[in-house]
Amino acid sequence: MLRNTKGFTLIELLIVVVIIGILAAIAIPKFGATKEKAFRATITSDLKNFVTAEESYFADYNQYGTAANVVSADLWKESTDVVLTSTDGNATGFSATATHPGTGKTCGVFVGDATPPSMAPNEGQVKCD
Repeated sequence: MLRNTKGFTLIELLIVVVIIGILAAIAIPKFGATKEKAFRATITSDLKNFVTAEESYFADYNQYGTAANVVSADLWKESTDVVLTSTDGNATGFSATATHPGTGKTCGVFVGDATPPSMAPNEGQVKCD
């Protein structure tokens, strides 16, 4: 009697499933870390763009503004899901911090004699905690 030997055995299929599981277990955590890096880059980019917009605002009004002032002057708009808080917007400086819900990091920057955020001790330099 002839047997039809086409197809895969159960053992072969189980080995393939195990290999795919191992590869997924390695790849998924790396993907999560990549997403967090992207969110952090978005925060950093927004803060750098905010500093540029503040300098434009200063050139127009001879003082630094808050985030609301800069947005209403149509000089800057924050990225989706980024929450930027600006304080100490006056004639001599400003400070700002930003967060994103996709990461637990807070980034900050300050210019002039504004109170620096704890994570950004150097003027004009965006730093994250």
